Amino acid sequence: MLDKIFTWWSGWTVGALFDVKRRSDFVGEDDYGNRYFQDRKPSYEGRYRRYVLYKGIAEPSKVPADWHGWLHYTFDEPPTEKPFERKPFETDHTPNLTGTLYAYRPKGSLARDGARRESDSDYEAWSPDA
Repeated sequence: MLDKIFTWWSGWTVGALFDVKRRSDFVGEDDYGNRYFQDRKPSYEGRYRRYVLYKGIAEPSKVPADWHGWLHYTFDEPPTEKPFERKPFETDHTPNLTGTLYAYRPKGSLARDGARRESDSDYEAWSPDA
């Protein structure tokens, strides 16, 4: 419970939940469990502010393309009202895993096992005894 009061990186804080629920309407939820909201009143620019409350760690790359377009006012209707038209070559969205336990670690990476096989182009230091 204390993490909900003091930390924002592990999910929603109590203050954020209260503020968003007080002045925003729920619009929809994506496959990752992220929830999307829109303000009830327009801002001074005349647009309705849009929010995403992430499920789990606050990682913006977890927002799929259709919801990203809605958040950035590319689409007027959210994907719940007008689904995103996908092209045949498009693949499913995958979040950026850099900096996580699931990040790609090539052979020889210190984060993996630190060992790589020798190469013909490896550097050999000069030694006067040679």
